[in-house]
Amino acid sequence: MLQDGKLYIGTSRNPDDSLNKGEYLELKFGNRHGLVTGATGTGKTVTLQVLAESFSSAGVPVFCADIKGDLSGIAAKGEPKDWVTARAEQIGFTDHGYTQFPVIFWDLYGEKGHRVRTTIAEMGPLLLARLMNASEAQEGVLNIAFKIADQANLPLLDLKDLQAMLNYMGEHASELSSQFGLISKASVGSLQRGLLVLEQQGAEHFFGEPALEIRDIMRTSHDGKGMISVLAADKLMMNPRLYATFLLWLLSELFEQLPEIGDPEKPRLVFFFDEAHLLFNDAPKVLVERVEQVVRLIRSKGVGVYFVTQNPLDVPETVLAQLGNRVQHALRAYTPREQKAVKTAADTFRPNPAFNAAAAITTLGTGEALVSTLEGKGAPSIVERTLVRPPSARVGPLTDQERAGVIATSPLAGLYDKDIDRESAFEILSERARQAAEAEAAKKQEEERARTGAQEGSAGGRWSLPGFGDKPADSRTTSGTRPKARSGYQRETVIETAMKSVTRTVANQLGRAIVRGILGGLKR
Repeated sequence: MLQDGKLYIGTSRNPDDSLNKGEYLELKFGNRHGLVTGATGTGKTVTLQVLAESFSSAGVPVFCADIKGDLSGIAAKGEPKDWVTARAEQIGFTDHGYTQFPVIFWDLYGEKGHRVRTTIAEMGPLLLARLMNASEAQEGVLNIAFKIADQANLPLLDLKDLQAMLNYMGEHASELSSQFGLISKASVGSLQRGLLVLEQQGAEHFFGEPALEIRDIMRTSHDGKGMISVLAADKLMMNPRLYATFLLWLLSELFEQLPEIGDPEKPRLVFFFDEAHLLFNDAPKVLVERVEQVVRLIRSKGVGVYFVTQNPLDVPETVLAQLGNRVQHALRAYTPREQKAVKTAADTFRPNPAFNAAAAITTLGTGEALVSTLEGKGAPSIVERTLVRPPSARVGPLTDQERAGVIATSPLAGLYDKDIDRESAFEILSERARQAAEAEAAKKQEEERARTGAQEGSAGGRWSLPGFGDKPADSRTTSGTRPKARSGYQRETVIETAMKSVTRTVANQLGRAIVRGILGGLKR
């Protein structure tokens, strides 16, 4: 429900359970980011749906991931349920009605929505190294691969392009190392094995063309509502690193492509990052710094980022400090870490003298939360214990037939469903390798012909010069027949002819001298 530029979240209540006042999120502060936390089963998904519906009604496009499939029901009209009716009556939500919202379904595998892809080049070496769990040395090789691809005009679009690039680097490691730095064949081999693992995990579906256009997740419907892009993530969650890397890539693309607009009256897009702890688990420092930078600066692009996770400790303090709008559902406090999480969550709120926030967090019921949003000049409001309003769309998944109908009537139907495989690094390097192989084969044939000719020319101790051969032999065998011709005709060379002439001349002169000596002796 939108009221004077504010999104209705729910109604707070006093410690004596009497209703207090409505709790709102001011639309102009929607790009100041937010956090929705709470243990499993406390109502985080319903709160996410309520916020998505509210932003959509205000004309703000939304992107969110559907981890369990429950969020898909936002595309269908809500249905009267006992708890929905009871909650609406309890908080005095008289404007509550049942409706549906414009939805675009996405799926990396193309099974439950439009295919969503990016290219290797757009992913970049940093996120790719994170996806492959690469070491520092391997990340260095990846950076060199991207550098060589840029200089040689070798587009890196899909996994086979990167595989071909790594093969090329391994074969020419010595000469490339002198120009770009050490390229270890061991690192190249490790990266190639990493690509094989990614392919087995289905990452080849994610890399390729047509790549996702950012404008297609920032659409509005014909009636002015923001389109809600829902990413089917139930299968994707089988590879949590791919899931987290994809969402971080999408955030980075938004940051890089959208222009600066300052503080708009309403966000241009709201991005919900569910299971946010997956983004930061075992993340290297450079990646956490990247996330912090994006979250801090993307606000001026008009994009609001809302992290959804179980424990506030899942989000680094440097990122947590950027999240101005907070919805805290119940937490359990059985272990020291959980007790620390409760204290951390309570300390991030502006205190309310009417109750103890730390004590309240452990006693909140399902659908109840501590809420604090930015107000006035951007200061956080006093934390209130709030009953979250019920959604207006269906709470629960769509059927397969309903989902297929939404996909078929989508404004993007047919746009991303077919793969495009244009000429890129794989094809270019394969053609170069083919040409090099043909040239090498021709060179070997030429050398073989030259070697064979040299052996034939030197037969019998005779000399031969290139381009000149022996005269055909005219001698006959003892049987009176010509001998079988050998490969190529034997021809006398110029040198052989000259030497034979000299030999005959010397022989003749020597013969005449001998004859004269004999005859002279007889005369005496």
